[in-house]
Amino acid sequence: MSARKICIVGLDSYGMLSGEGHDSKEGGRYIGGEAIQHVLLARAWRDLGHDVSMVVHDDGQGARRQHQGITAIAAQSRHGGIPGLRFFYPRATKLMSALMAADADIYYQSPAGSYTGFTAWFARSMGRQFIFRVASDSDCEVEHGRLQFWRDRKLYNFGLHRANLIAAQTDHQARMLRENHGLESHVINMMVEAPRSFPDTGSGHAAKDIDVLWVSNFRSLKRPELVLELARQLPDVKFTLAGGPMPNGQTYFDDMRAAAARLPNVTMLGAVRYRDSGALFDRAKIFLNTSSIEGFPNTFLQAWIRGVPVVTFFDPDGLVQRLSLGRVANTLDDMREAIRGLLEMDVDRHLLGRRARDFASREFTTAVAARYLELLDRNAPPVRLGSAEQTQGAQLP
Repeated sequence: MSARKICIVGLDSYGMLSGEGHDSKEGGRYIGGEAIQHVLLARAWRDLGHDVSMVVHDDGQGARRQHQGITAIAAQSRHGGIPGLRFFYPRATKLMSALMAADADIYYQSPAGSYTGFTAWFARSMGRQFIFRVASDSDCEVEHGRLQFWRDRKLYNFGLHRANLIAAQTDHQARMLRENHGLESHVINMMVEAPRSFPDTGSGHAAKDIDVLWVSNFRSLKRPELVLELARQLPDVKFTLAGGPMPNGQTYFDDMRAAAARLPNVTMLGAVRYRDSGALFDRAKIFLNTSSIEGFPNTFLQAWIRGVPVVTFFDPDGLVQRLSLGRVANTLDDMREAIRGLLEMDVDRHLLGRRARDFASREFTTAVAARYLELLDRNAPPVRLGSAEQTQGAQLP
């Protein structure tokens, strides 16, 4: 496979790339699940010999900056411009300038939003290839209701229908895309960063002083209040929550922190740097997910690669239940009893942890980077400037 120029459009990914980020959007340098995947994928493509760049927010790092052989190209700042006008200038115009500066053969973008449409339009106009990666089940819905503005929904839909390759996280998402949009996609696994050493999941030599770990940004759809309710019902179980507030979400975060402070068995850490989060998973006996909607949580992979089973309402493609990687709950009572049972039965918990570690080590490797390019070559020849295919429907909505 010949070397190519590949650009990942991930505006929030600079913190992960530079190592300066954390899991709070307050103050910038935010690291979410997509940013983790962007950087792991960029490193894997770099290691395959490709020239990799990333389009990121301008957080004052400079127009171009190298990090371990990956070029960060700054687009717009997070808050620059006049409200009401900044969607066009500087956001759209600076994004286009950054895409042009990357001069890539392949453009990869996620999550869903207006940038999907802009990136797809640019790639098609320049005769380049475009990969879109689904980040959540909501990306596959008919109306894309989680996108606030009508313009963003229209631009996302435009871009989704013009991708050379759509990568889904699960078979469920692939079915949704087919049923809701008439689009075919490929399920491509994510990647997980392996710990430097695997903690012992059998005899307990690792310091497992966190009974139940919850890691996420604090927003209503993640439902941290359910963690606090479980803590009230399980007063002898030690719960640790890690995560920071979302933009305009400081009040919600402060309310959760005040409620957590009233529970002696709850530790709320606030925002944690990604590079420090692995140590929390190493210390945990169980990882807990209480979200109302997900795609494929990176935190599952961080837990599994360290031999930590999950307890969750959400089960992507039934993997947790089918492969015994933890416990799936339908109600809060189910979740409480699942936590209690796993903490009381060390042998069962260690067995689930070993299965989870083996699964993550086998399936979520850097080999997925080559998979993207193989599928792109097989199914989507490049669209060349001035071709009949390019000129049909390539105008922005």
